[in-house]
Amino acid sequence: MREFSLPALYEVPADGNLTDIIRRNAAQHPDVAVIARKVSGAKWGSPRTESGGGAWQDVSATAFLAEVHAAAKGLIASGIQPGDRVALMSRTRYEWTLLDFAIWSAGAITVPVYETSSPEQVQWILSDSGATAALVELDNHTAAVESVRDRLPALKHLWQIEAGGVEELGRLGKDVSDATVDERSSLARADDPATIVYTSGTTGRPKGCVLTHRSFFAECGNIVERLRPLFRTGECSVLLFLPLAHVFGRLVQIAPMMAPIKLGTVPDIKNLTDELASFRPTLILGVPRVFEKVYNSARAKAQADGKGKIFDKAADTAIAYSKALDTPSGPSLGLKIKHRTFDKLVYSKLRAVLGGRGEYAISGGAPLGERLGHFFRGIGFTVLEGYGLTESCAATAFNPWDRTKIGTVGQPLPGSVIRIADDGEVLLHGEHLFKGYWNNEAATAEALTDGWFHTGDIGTLDEDGYLRITGRKKEIIVTAGGKNVAPAVIEDRIRAHALVAECMVVGDGRPFVGALVTIDEEFLGRWAAEHGKPAGVTAASLREDPDLLAAIQDAVDDGNAAVSKAESVRKFRILSSQFTEESGHLTPSLKLKRNVVAKDYADEIEAIYQK
Repeated sequence: MREFSLPALYEVPADGNLTDIIRRNAAQHPDVAVIARKVSGAKWGSPRTESGGGAWQDVSATAFLAEVHAAAKGLIASGIQPGDRVALMSRTRYEWTLLDFAIWSAGAITVPVYETSSPEQVQWILSDSGATAALVELDNHTAAVESVRDRLPALKHLWQIEAGGVEELGRLGKDVSDATVDERSSLARADDPATIVYTSGTTGRPKGCVLTHRSFFAECGNIVERLRPLFRTGECSVLLFLPLAHVFGRLVQIAPMMAPIKLGTVPDIKNLTDELASFRPTLILGVPRVFEKVYNSARAKAQADGKGKIFDKAADTAIAYSKALDTPSGPSLGLKIKHRTFDKLVYSKLRAVLGGRGEYAISGGAPLGERLGHFFRGIGFTVLEGYGLTESCAATAFNPWDRTKIGTVGQPLPGSVIRIADDGEVLLHGEHLFKGYWNNEAATAEALTDGWFHTGDIGTLDEDGYLRITGRKKEIIVTAGGKNVAPAVIEDRIRAHALVAECMVVGDGRPFVGALVTIDEEFLGRWAAEHGKPAGVTAASLREDPDLLAAIQDAVDDGNAAVSKAESVRKFRILSSQFTEESGHLTPSLKLKRNVVAKDYADEIEAIYQK
């Protein structure tokens, strides 16, 4: 199939904007908890309130609207004008959501900045967007902005959350009337910009994607309607731990508000298990690495407790059970009995780790892999895979809750169209698409042709309109023998191994396909102890160790099983260190900067091809 579309389930209000959501919630669901924040004995807003300790405090729709308006009044009193760009640099926390809606309520446009950004990146984003104000979280964020402030002539204001910035906005706006905020909140229309999200950029400087209020309405409204059983007001809840500077994080923030269901926020995944246990969400939205960690951690713990064989049998049973659900006859009686037994012994405990209340998760950012997809559905926790880009306002395809096809990224967002071009490229059309790149007409013209967005991804549509992503046009490797290789397929399989942190396939113009592999330090210590290695060993000290090489070879063999012989990895090199954002090898959304890796590890790549 070359093209597939679904009718819209949600009509975007032509004269509305995203502030309508919180006003409607306060009017129609005044006492419903739409968001929760972490509080402790410390002063509200201190670092401890957003970490592992403390208790969750519900915030009603009425209370949230009042806090948003108080902050918006401060922005207005400070001179923020309609259409001004206001930068927001913070970890994921209650105040991020509060300030995002406050910026919109002042008639301005939010420019998110990753909290890990360097001063040079901060300077580029604030300069390119022409931001007149910045709201940051921590001292180091303030320092980053101040260090480049002489190159930001448009920047007039800088507030810091941890230094009482939100409270300061409240004081500044005490004389601004409610009528003034209501007027400002109503200025933007659906086709006006809501935010400029800078792509994290695997090559070159980030480009600012202009996403309108229409983009988010079309995106979130149709997702909520298509997945309505997952968004029941007063019953369901979502825990947000993704960075809000990433468009997927914004989807996780806005969709619950539209439903509305309760939203909780935590700054990272370091204490995710504890946070899931305390918040107990009914729905989780994450990236594959989170679900891989859950599986690998549970398996490693079972092995440490001497129950590794039981866990592996339970995992195989879950996968077989899930696959059987897709057959006309369904699971056999024997399989049902085994599944019921393991549910008591293993699956119920795994669901408890995920909070104990949820049955569904939505995953994006990278492929999850069919094995893990079947595993999680088999334990009673279905992961609905989706696919999208910043330019498509997050998900442009996702699996419906009632007709999941594991191994695909689902059907198009209702109201949108997916087309496969003659060369296999995935093209998109719909109201959710971005308006263009800020200050970059050439890039906009290249990406958008007659309303169709060229994703750069290669994919196929099946007879039911379910999309499979098989690679990226610019990442296709052509070996010396002329074989075209899509790296993503085999990389994702290899990366699923507990010991593997990252994998990058190489081989452009070379006689065969090779791979660079980095080791997950979290699991290395556990593996080393189980294999009689000295305590405190590192990947650097074990990169030539026969046992470690054999373990990684197992991961490579598993990856090779998914591709043809010509596409399979013949040789690999274990690297001494991991790819990280700090090292410059990963983007903030954890995508590989292939050109940087290839340059920095040129000698390692060359070593693969030496006889």
